[in-house]
Amino acid sequence: MGFAMSSSKHVSVFFIFVSLALNCFQNFGSNAQLIPQDEVKLLQAISDKVENLNWKVTQRSCKGDGGFDNRNISRDRDQVTRNVTCDCSFNSRTICHVTSIALKGINIAGAIPNEIGNLTQLTILDLTRNYLNGSIPKSLGRLTSLVTLSLLGNRLTGSIPSEIGDMASLQELNLEDNQLEGPLPPSLGNLSNLLRMLLSANNLTGTIPEAYGNLKNLMQFRIDGSSLSGKIPSFIGNWTKLTRLDLQGTSLEGPIPSVISDLTNLTELRISDLKGPTMKFPDLKDLKSMLKLELRNCLITGTIPSYIGEMKSLKTLDLSSNKLTGSIPDSFQDLGKLNYLFLTNNSLSGKIPDWILPIKQNIDLSLNNFTETSASSCQILDVNIASSHSPSANTSLSCLKRDLPCSGKPQFHSLFINCGGPAAEFEGNEYEDDLSLRGISNFVQSNSGKWAYSSTGVYLGNEKADYVATNQFSLNINGPGYYQTARMAPLYLNYYGLCMLNGNYKVKLHFAEIDFSGDHTYNSLGKRVFDVSIQGITYLKDFNIVEEAGGVGVGITREFNVNVTDSTLEIHLSWAGKGTNAIPIRGVYGPLISAITVTPNFKVPSNGLSTGAIVGIVAGACVLVILILFVLWKMGFLCGKDETDKELLDLKTGYFSLRQIKAATDNFDPANKIGEGGFGPVYKQYEVLKHWGGYMAPEYAMRGYLTDKADVYSFGVVALEIVSGKSNTNYRPKEEFVYLLDWAYVLQEQGNLLELVDPSLGSRYSTEEAMRMLQLALLCTNPSPTLRPPMSSVVSMLEGKTPIQAPIIKRSDGAQDIRFKAFETLSQDSQTHVSSAFSQDSIEQSSKSMGGPWADSSISLPTGNDYSSTNKLI
Repeated sequence: MGFAMSSSKHVSVFFIFVSLALNCFQNFGSNAQLIPQDEVKLLQAISDKVENLNWKVTQRSCKGDGGFDNRNISRDRDQVTRNVTCDCSFNSRTICHVTSIALKGINIAGAIPNEIGNLTQLTILDLTRNYLNGSIPKSLGRLTSLVTLSLLGNRLTGSIPSEIGDMASLQELNLEDNQLEGPLPPSLGNLSNLLRMLLSANNLTGTIPEAYGNLKNLMQFRIDGSSLSGKIPSFIGNWTKLTRLDLQGTSLEGPIPSVISDLTNLTELRISDLKGPTMKFPDLKDLKSMLKLELRNCLITGTIPSYIGEMKSLKTLDLSSNKLTGSIPDSFQDLGKLNYLFLTNNSLSGKIPDWILPIKQNIDLSLNNFTETSASSCQILDVNIASSHSPSANTSLSCLKRDLPCSGKPQFHSLFINCGGPAAEFEGNEYEDDLSLRGISNFVQSNSGKWAYSSTGVYLGNEKADYVATNQFSLNINGPGYYQTARMAPLYLNYYGLCMLNGNYKVKLHFAEIDFSGDHTYNSLGKRVFDVSIQGITYLKDFNIVEEAGGVGVGITREFNVNVTDSTLEIHLSWAGKGTNAIPIRGVYGPLISAITVTPNFKVPSNGLSTGAIVGIVAGACVLVILILFVLWKMGFLCGKDETDKELLDLKTGYFSLRQIKAATDNFDPANKIGEGGFGPVYKQYEVLKHWGGYMAPEYAMRGYLTDKADVYSFGVVALEIVSGKSNTNYRPKEEFVYLLDWAYVLQEQGNLLELVDPSLGSRYSTEEAMRMLQLALLCTNPSPTLRPPMSSVVSMLEGKTPIQAPIIKRSDGAQDIRFKAFETLSQDSQTHVSSAFSQDSIEQSSKSMGGPWADSSISLPTGNDYSSTNKLI
């Protein structure tokens, strides 16, 4: 019996021990807080179906065993996040469930697994900026606890499942920047708790369902860049809590409904590119909290209401591309927080207010019809007023007038611009640099004066985004180097060809998308869409570089033939609200261009006289000379009956007979005696050569040597007269200069040869053509016949095929050209030649001593270089 009692005690102790052990085990399990096994399998299945996820899920993964590979990948958690969180409060804190999956910017790929719809405790599913494809699973509709669903920036296709309307707890739905299509499901109107509906940059069609009028808690509604059509619904007046409304680049029709005035909580309103009729400015006077107001290309007419100046918190005002008239309200100067004002492309008039010009904010008033301004330039700080005045405005700045008319004579006929890049040579053409980094409200003229660009806009969601693109993703770009850079703009980018000759041009626009990557990441998913017009005609609508070129980093050229009729070429690139604007980051969108090539489709005329015209004029002049000679001969002035003239015209060598000297001095008439020389009296000669001395080559006029080079000399004189508009023999600019050719050599020595150009031409001539003609004239009139070019070479030089190197002949040299001395005396003595002769007595003495009759003897001219004005025989 004692034994029995002892055994009973042992059994009791044993049961007590087991009970304590079980209790300890239970406590241990409670502290473990495990994920249910079926959920572990579910999570692992998700990981196995999604590329680059690589989960190793266990029951303890919620407690930090590394199974979810949570880590801080980037400081910018809004851009890159890898984090799974759990709630372990279930079943007396013994069970954990996954409640948040945030996988942002880590490039997971593949389809979204249906299994996610079984994670019934999920409240956040954020798969922003990845490489997911396929459709949105209908199973997500079972996530009735889900508060946030963000699938922004993927490759999702198909329609939006109507089952999403079953997510009763949903507060944020973000499906932006995908490839979703089809109509909006009316069931989304059941999401009574929805605060944000973001559907921009998809291919959605149809109208906005009436059921969406039930979304009375809605605070943001964005559908930019979709193809939704119909009128802007009046039920938006039910969204009285709305703070942001984005309706840019849709196919919606105006007018903006009057109920917009009921949305008094609005801080951001963006509507653009409306279809339909024109409308008056909407009533927004009660929207006092407005920060950003953008009503662009909405067909708004009339004046800008002054109450806009009462929106004291306004930072951005964009009313561009409407039909607004009148002046800028004075109340605008009270907008103390305004950073950006875009009024470009309207019909505003009157005077540009003086308070605008010195302002430090970004303001664009270009493309308007103002009539007056106190501005002294077209870009003042960050205020762009280029092309802002009517053509009839009273201003001396041509860049202020609409369409940028040429202030002088149009002269340019080609453009080569490396947009956003440095100067370089491509395909044999010198492309000018375009390196300015400015673009919010800027007008920038090139150093050459041939072109300018005007850029407008601030990037949505990223005010610090760049206006010049580079190859940041190290793309393998083939082709010309201008594809390595590009100029961009968020709204408008205009390039102007200035002072161009009127005619038809070939315009080549070169594009290459270099702001997206070419790999299998979300960086490659951007979709840039913009329009291009030239001379006001749209040539490219909804242009997508990547689609047209067949990939990123691939150059593509679009070629057009356009007419220039008013000396200005305008290439206009614009963003109409379409495409993505948040890939790879927010603020990447709008027009982009790599280079511009413009060449004429016509033969470019010379700014001066053409080669053909010059040759024709010279030929005509020669014919005229021959005709005049013939007339003079017929009248007896040349080779006629006058024996005196006949004798003088027989002067063909450097030797003179007594008969010639008698004829030259009218038989030593005392009336012709002008003084005593070293050898006797000095007589003046008759004016036989006065008509033609200015055109005769010196070797013929002085020595009687006649060669084909004498014609070249005459051509040079005629060419000089054509360019200068002056006579060679009658023009004396100063007392010390004998005639035009004399003055030409002096100006050449001084480097001022262009002073010879006919002043009546003003600036309406080509300096290059003029200099070519003047240098050729001097080359043709070289004192040495052997240094003059043959006429065939003259023609080649006129055509620009052979360079011209006119020799510098200094008038002050000791070895002066005999022409200068001859014409000095000619000019000083009424254009007559001077003859130095011995007295009759001395001549007779000399003839006797020489043992022969003087009449048959001759006197040789000195051959030295000392031709003083008092010792000259001609």
